[in-house]
Amino acid sequence: MTAAPSPASTATAPTGTAAPSPLRRAFDAVGLQNVSLLIALALLVAIISTQTDKFWLPANLLNIGVSVSLVGLVAIVQTVVIVSGGLDISVGSIAGLASVSAALALQATGNQTAAGILAAVVAGIACGVVNGLIITVLRVNPVIATLATLSAFRGVALLLTNGSAIGVLDEQFNEIGSGRPLGIPFPIIVLAVFAILVHVLLRYTIWGRNIYAIGGNPIAARLSGVDLNRYRLAVYMLSGVGAGIAGIVLTARTHSGQPQSGSQGLELEAVTAALLGGCALNGGKGTIFGTMLAVVLLGTLTNGMILLGIQSFYQLVAKGALLVLAVTIQQYRLSRTGVQTGTAFT
Repeated sequence: MTAAPSPASTATAPTGTAAPSPLRRAFDAVGLQNVSLLIALALLVAIISTQTDKFWLPANLLNIGVSVSLVGLVAIVQTVVIVSGGLDISVGSIAGLASVSAALALQATGNQTAAGILAAVVAGIACGVVNGLIITVLRVNPVIATLATLSAFRGVALLLTNGSAIGVLDEQFNEIGSGRPLGIPFPIIVLAVFAILVHVLLRYTIWGRNIYAIGGNPIAARLSGVDLNRYRLAVYMLSGVGAGIAGIVLTARTHSGQPQSGSQGLELEAVTAALLGGCALNGGKGTIFGTMLAVVLLGTLTNGMILLGIQSFYQLVAKGALLVLAVTIQQYRLSRTGVQTGTAFT
C-alpha cells in the first residue's frame, strides 16, 4: 500500500522569481512603443522649451490641440482600417467632400445646423460604402482602390463648388469650430470623445476583437465564422464617419465648405500617426492610445517649428522623414519575427 505523500513533499517549490515592480508593471501596461513615443515627446518638448518661452503658454497648448483635431479624427479611423489589414488613402478627400456637403446643406435649409452635420456624416458614410464595395465586391487591393477614390471624391467636391469655397453663416454651426465649453476648444472635445468611443469599440467589444483577428490572420478568422466582407465594409464605413466628422470641424473652423484647403494631405499625416503609434502594416496590431500619442507628437513638432520660425517646407520634410522612420521600424520588427509585409486581403 502506497504511503500518502507528506505535506512537505506536496508543497510547491519556490520559483525564485520576484514579483514585477510597480514601475515594471506600468511599463508593460503602457507598452514599449508608447514609452518610446513618450520619451520622444518629452525630448522634443524640452528642446522647444529651451528655444522659446511661448511653448508653455496656455493659449499655445490649446492651439496645439485644435490644430491636431482634424488629423486626430482621421488618424483614429485610419488605425482601425490598418488594424483590419487595409489602408484608406482617401480620408482627406472624404473630409473635403463632407465639408462641401455640410456647407451646401446649410445653404439649402436656411442654416439648419442639424442638416449640415447630417449631410457631412452621410457623405462620409457614402464614401466609405463606395470604398468598401470596391474592395470587397470588385476585389480591388485597398491601396489601389482608395488611391483611385482619393482623386474621384476630390473631383466630386470640386465639381459641386466649381473649385471655390462656400461660405457658412450659421453661427451655431460655426461654434463647433470656435466654441469653448468650460474653456476647452470644442474641436478638442470632439476629438477626445471620438477617440474614447473608438477605443472602447476596438478594445472591449466582440466587433473589435474580430477586427484584430481579421488583420492578424484573415484565413483563420474566416474559418472561425467571421464574415470578412461585412466587417471590411463596416470598417470603411467607420472610416467615412471619422472623415465626415473631420469635415464638420474643418467647415466650422474656417466658416466655409472647403473642397481642398485644410483637407489635402490629411491622409499622409493620418498614416504617419497610425504607423508611429504602433500599427503594423500587415494588420492585426495597433491601438488608439498609441495613435493619439503620435498625433500629439506630430502636432508638437509642427507647433515648435512654427514658434521657431522654421519654414513650412521643412515641416513637410520632417513629416515625410517620420513616415519613412515609422515604416522602417515596422519592417525591422517584422523581419525579426519572419512575417511578410503586405496588406492582408483574403
